[in-house]
Amino acid sequence: MPLRVQPVFQCEVYERKPATSWRVTGAIQDERELQEEEGRIRRDLAQMTAAAGFPLEFRPLVTVRTVEQAKSVVGGDFDVLVIYAARRNLPVLEALAANDKWNLIFVRHQSGPLYYMYIGVHTHFLRKRRDEFGQPNMDAHDVVVDDPGELLWRLRALYALKNLRGKRIVAVGRAGGWGAEGREAPKRAQDLWNLDIRTVTYPELGERIQKARRNETLVDRCRIEAGKYLKQRGVSLETDRGFVDRAFLLTEVFRDLLDEAQADTITIDACMSTIMPISETTACLPLGLLNDEGYLAFCESDFVVIPTGILLHYIAGTPVFFGNPSLPHCGIVTMSHCTAPSRMDGKRLEPTRIVTHYESDFGAAPKVDMKKGQRLTIVNADFQSRRWLGFEAQILDTPFYPICRTQLDLKILGDWERLLDEVKGFHWMAAYGSHLRETGYVLKKAGLGWLAVT
Repeated sequence: MPLRVQPVFQCEVYERKPATSWRVTGAIQDERELQEEEGRIRRDLAQMTAAAGFPLEFRPLVTVRTVEQAKSVVGGDFDVLVIYAARRNLPVLEALAANDKWNLIFVRHQSGPLYYMYIGVHTHFLRKRRDEFGQPNMDAHDVVVDDPGELLWRLRALYALKNLRGKRIVAVGRAGGWGAEGREAPKRAQDLWNLDIRTVTYPELGERIQKARRNETLVDRCRIEAGKYLKQRGVSLETDRGFVDRAFLLTEVFRDLLDEAQADTITIDACMSTIMPISETTACLPLGLLNDEGYLAFCESDFVVIPTGILLHYIAGTPVFFGNPSLPHCGIVTMSHCTAPSRMDGKRLEPTRIVTHYESDFGAAPKVDMKKGQRLTIVNADFQSRRWLGFEAQILDTPFYPICRTQLDLKILGDWERLLDEVKGFHWMAAYGSHLRETGYVLKKAGLGWLAVT
């Protein structure tokens, strides 16, 4: 869903009065200058739209001078209010911020006419001329000076939060959570993020697979698609071809489930056992294929960490890797799993060996050799959904240890020894690029704790 933003220019022109202070500091002294600034703001908005890289919709700019005008704006249909705060008119600013949306303030120092709120936003508006902050629904991290790029990353983060909340997810088998403290994870995820979990039982999945197998046209098409996939440069087959053909058929069954639910996210419970005799393959390759196509597809039905993956996906705009971490040591940690996207940047196919799932030595699983030297963001969710942890890492190697098939030896970029005491939960999520600031920003909006180790 796109992020809908209402920009507001909060400004009025002062009337000159004799022998008294008739204006506060700041530029824009007449209607001509006010109109010039409106044009400047519109140009900034157009440039942000072009540079966004995510679905972003700006409503037409509204100029507000009075409390009544402010009140008429805040009831509109939008997700974020961006206030270009040129004046020290606290009643108007407070009327604009008195809404159930997300609010951002933009002020100018050197990028155009100086706004008074560059001087006064902290003391007058956020702290109400007191030591403690007193403005509901906003803090100093919601204020941007001069740089539209600083607005844009905050908007990207809020776009991710919007798309996490209320996300519909198909859960094959059941909605679960890893570990002794993960049993309540589906309920916590629904309470915190309002997730819409649609369960598909294994008997129903089995019936759908049998129906798909009876469709000779579909079976032939999946066999042809599997052959095309295996002929791609950088893809090699190291398991029985039949496992791959059946994996493509299982992928079609998963797509049908997603289409019928009008969802783009799926997770599989008991993926290391129950699904194997039913599908005569593994879910590892189908989940990887779906992630490469832009879906969100997770194994293990671990709702401790699934919200983390959804949020990170929308922040990064790319697939995410769900993995098991090792013990950090000497600044290094290993992350692994038997399913992974093979297009982690959303575009380039990375070298991929199709092997068996490790624990069963059965089926078709991708061993993706992700790009060495690539910088990653790693996010670790706790079992209780109270505090997430994040750090950046660099891929040192993609080894082939006797563990889950896609493997990353990572250099931890930060205080690696702190991870020994601070890591909670189990599974981690990874995405290419640097996304810690966006993640921490929106977790505060959601009321969760955040610890960035990098």
